[in-house]
Amino acid sequence: MAEVSFAREIESLKLGSGQIFHGEGIMAVTKALLQSGVAYVGGYQGAPVSHLLDVMIEAQDQLSDLGIHVESCTNEAAAAAMLGASINYPLRGVVTWKSIVGTNVAADALSNLASPGVLGGALIVVGEDYGEGASVIQERTHAFALKSSLWLLDPRPDLTTIVRMVEKSFELSEASNTPVIMELRIRACHVFGSFEAKDNVAATWSAANPIDKPADFQYMRLSHPPVTFVQEADKIQRRLPAAQKFIVDQKLNEIVGPEQHELGIIVQGGLFNALNGRLETAGLSDGFARANIPVLVLNVTHPLAPSQITGFCAGKKSVLIVEEGHPEFIEQAVGQILRRADIQTRLFGKDVLPSAGEYSPMVMARGLSAFLAANDQSSEKLDGWIASTDAHLREVRQASAPPPPRLPGFCTGCPERPVFSAMKLLRQESGPVHVAADIGCHAFATFAPFDQGNSILGYGMSLASAAAVAGTQKQRPVSVMGDGGFWHNGLLTGVAGAVLNKQDSVLVVMNNGYSSATGAQDLPSSAPNPHGRGKGVDIEKTLRGMGVTSVTRVRSYGVSKVRSALRKALGATTKGLKVIIADGECQLARQRRVRPLEAKAVASGTRVVRSRFWVDPEVCTGDHSCMRLSGCPSLTIKPNEDPLRRDPVAHVQSDCVGCGLCGEVSHAAQLCPSFAQIDVIQNPSVLDRLRRNAALAVRRWLSPAHQGPDA
Repeated sequence: MAEVSFAREIESLKLGSGQIFHGEGIMAVTKALLQSGVAYVGGYQGAPVSHLLDVMIEAQDQLSDLGIHVESCTNEAAAAAMLGASINYPLRGVVTWKSIVGTNVAADALSNLASPGVLGGALIVVGEDYGEGASVIQERTHAFALKSSLWLLDPRPDLTTIVRMVEKSFELSEASNTPVIMELRIRACHVFGSFEAKDNVAATWSAANPIDKPADFQYMRLSHPPVTFVQEADKIQRRLPAAQKFIVDQKLNEIVGPEQHELGIIVQGGLFNALNGRLETAGLSDGFARANIPVLVLNVTHPLAPSQITGFCAGKKSVLIVEEGHPEFIEQAVGQILRRADIQTRLFGKDVLPSAGEYSPMVMARGLSAFLAANDQSSEKLDGWIASTDAHLREVRQASAPPPPRLPGFCTGCPERPVFSAMKLLRQESGPVHVAADIGCHAFATFAPFDQGNSILGYGMSLASAAAVAGTQKQRPVSVMGDGGFWHNGLLTGVAGAVLNKQDSVLVVMNNGYSSATGAQDLPSSAPNPHGRGKGVDIEKTLRGMGVTSVTRVRSYGVSKVRSALRKALGATTKGLKVIIADGECQLARQRRVRPLEAKAVASGTRVVRSRFWVDPEVCTGDHSCMRLSGCPSLTIKPNEDPLRRDPVAHVQSDCVGCGLCGEVSHAAQLCPSFAQIDVIQNPSVLDRLRRNAALAVRRWLSPAHQGPDA
């Protein structure tokens, strides 16, 4: 079950030669794959490239004539290993995941893939999640490409360019027998545009036309000593020059602007749009990238072609290198190429641009202004824009108070919030506990009001990260992971290791039914349904099969029972791993599933009951402990209706989904009894009407001053 339906996008994938494709960048990549004759697709979901795999999975029936084999892999290592099909066979394949974290997980398979190389074109599409808006650690894929001699593309955020780079990636891979990585920043994935489509191409060999027999055994195709030493030499002596020749011959990198000028700029393709916008501000380009200064756009950032670099820089006084992040790999490589060629062009880069962080328009403007000023070029227009923008920001700050910080948090009704409410209540009761956090929705518990989590070491790595803590601390640590992290890495690195080493700790598995943080994709434990890929594999049976003897299941919304289960696990006299499975379906996924069914039922006249919660303002004390223990977005405050009381009272907004957490927390914490459940009944039965009329009669009898049926 994906987060959204891709019916419209799937139709656009069927466009043929001469038709115009309109859409966003990641969909253009998907269409380009079909035009390139891929035989297989795999990957692990993660922003900003989740849509690629989601669409291919949803489109399997519609694209069955192409015979593309599609797999939703259990982690990035499994996806990278899929590319092993291209080592021995002329099969074009693509895998995708979120980088850099996903690339780290896939590192072993990628290194072993890069060593022997490939016969069929192999492409890895990664979401380069770097910068201020990123959700992962601040590293780049470039370092990995250098380490393993994988070619790296960073296409200019333009749909025609992106599509061409996808198609040429396979050709580059086959020309140099090397896997290719294409990194796509968030803006490249979601940029909208159009391009002229081509017909989809069925691979020569595919699921529709299988290969007749396995390839003959060739020891040279294995990444295994002693042939790995030969393969390493082949990377440098044959495959690298072949790639550089292909890059130059096919003009994968672009030169924008005039041929002759004393200044020049070399920029990563993914940053070109931001650079061109500031060049336009300076009066040195326009919206169509007709620049007045030569710009070498590196759609391929590794390897660099020395002849192209020297040809661009020769005769120029100064060149600015626009490279996001640290270390400055491209700047160092360009400097080395120029020195070896005895070209004395002065290089600017990290001396005028920041060493780290995202190159926003303002950052780009300041760097470009400093470069122009250092070369006695007028930057009056650009400096004016910088000054006016700074002045506007100052006016905004002076005119209004800064908005309150809005930290990320759980969705309304999230089944994971009650578990952390229970943990917070237990912490108040028995003192602090070391909590090993994990990647996923549950990481929001590191923010207020829960403030829990001592470490985050990777997806599904929480239990493994608590191993040494469990062995050196009196109090048992608590590790938290989701069902997505459990299947991704937690089962082997965490549970298996804990059983083997008799680790004395507590593990809480959030069993919400989907890989929720990445878009509600199905997992092995997801419930089977006609439109999903879940197999209903039972987590408890899996744990017991691994040798875990203490497994407790609780309904996550039952705060008191969750707290009791945690208390029992932490206080148990027996040693060993204790696992608590907190069952509660992802509320977003549940709402998407239930609401259409409820609407259909209402339309057919069937009785439908929806629950909401309400706070009695006359009973609410204004203490607000309910908010400090739940943090629900639908639970807020409003002015007190009693003129003799100043403190605002709790209030439940209309977006309440009726999960019951506020009432559960109030009960578990023995707070004021101000919460009440309201059942909204559509198409009420005769019995419902009788009950309502009886309730109204009692209310009128108890409160004779009130008039009317709504009293």
